[in-house]
Amino acid sequence: MIVKNCMKRNVISIDEKTTLREAAVILVKKHIGLLPVVDRDDHPVGVIGLNDLLKLELPDFVNFVTDVDFVHDFGAVEDIRPSAKTLNKNIKSFMRPVITVEEDCGLLRAYALMLQQNLHDMPVISKDAKLVGITSRVDVGVAILSTWSKVE
Repeated sequence: MIVKNCMKRNVISIDEKTTLREAAVILVKKHIGLLPVVDRDDHPVGVIGLNDLLKLELPDFVNFVTDVDFVHDFGAVEDIRPSAKTLNKNIKSFMRPVITVEEDCGLLRAYALMLQQNLHDMPVISKDAKLVGITSRVDVGVAILSTWSKVE
């Protein structure tokens, strides 16, 4: 069992010139959680995700407390949005390094990598390092668990 057999093939990607605002629009419109950032040759050079963009809205104190359960309401902070200046910046300074797997990677290895790196989605590349898909913990987990019904 390999990643190629359970990955999503219609991957939406962006280039480094994409703005934060444009990336947010794509995430909302396509209802996805991760955008691979690719170069002109379709090689992944980074990723930006829903969580990365939502961090721009979180109040600073969230980074300093270990448990926000005591905060029942963020109050006026709930209505604050990033500035136009921030939203018009290109993605390059906000993207994270990309962690990928090749399409012939085994499912258990892919799942272990996602767990170790705390990833929910991961770009999949071909032998020549081009983006060919994206896989998720759910994709891999379902593929593995689907074989259990055949166990006697």
